[in-house]
Amino acid sequence: MPPEMPPSLPKIDPARHVLIAGPTASGKSALALRIAQAQGGIVVNADALQVWSCWRVLTARPDAADEALAPHALYGHVDPGRSYSVGDWLAEVAALLARGQRLIVVGGTGLYLTSLTRGLAVIPPVPPEIRARGDAWLAEGGLEPMVAALDPRTRAGLDLRNPARVQRAWEVLEATGRGLADWQAETPAPLIGSEDAARLVLHADRDALAARIERRFDAMLASGALDEVAAMLHVWDDSAQWARAIGAPELAAHLRGELPLAEARERAVVATRQYAKSQRIWFRNRMRDWISVAAEG
Repeated sequence: MPPEMPPSLPKIDPARHVLIAGPTASGKSALALRIAQAQGGIVVNADALQVWSCWRVLTARPDAADEALAPHALYGHVDPGRSYSVGDWLAEVAALLARGQRLIVVGGTGLYLTSLTRGLAVIPPVPPEIRARGDAWLAEGGLEPMVAALDPRTRAGLDLRNPARVQRAWEVLEATGRGLADWQAETPAPLIGSEDAARLVLHADRDALAARIERRFDAMLASGALDEVAAMLHVWDDSAQWARAIGAPELAAHLRGELPLAEARERAVVATRQYAKSQRIWFRNRMRDWISVAAEG
């Protein structure tokens, strides 16, 4: 028999897609699997770290037993050494939608989910030399001149106290000759509109979530997380996308003899809690119109 739905879950139309967001360790994947078993659909990853083939244990990807219970897609399909962007992910989701399948999209990467439901502006990449010039300008205290160099439309809608956003806007203008606001105005329609899906955000008590994060990381260590990191040490690159998996830098430092395991574990748990906090801020600020659902446990 299919599993029962959690009592806190609103009624979900089996003809619509389901989008599930939530902080790390809040039970998103388990909920997605229960919905897929009960109503049908393919579980689609929306976690930027779970795409990497080198991390299964460390990123809490669904295991083989879970994958046998329902179809899963976009998990562990990207090899280290190549780049992967939100645009790449959206293109892969579009391909799944083109097959006419019902999607149960689940993950904690807010940029993926908001781009899916609001559209993503297609902005040409900024050449490295322009980025380097922007870095140097800001390092010399050039925030105010950089703000003044922006086009009026972009400047009017930008947080001018945020150096990273100002620099990004300046880089786009410098590289393309068009303001960031002009590019964003051409954002295409979203792949999944609000009327096409049930959009859920899990919320959990902060202390309870912190305890779950700690227990889960200990379970990861017991299940081979150190072995996963050890297998990547020979090609380790701190700047690589795949190396940003939460806990990976700390465990790599331990394996290199730079940290005792207990300290590496503690730092990884703290980093995971900080990540969960940043996720909650994103969801609160950008996904206010999603349905809030209490996490179980």
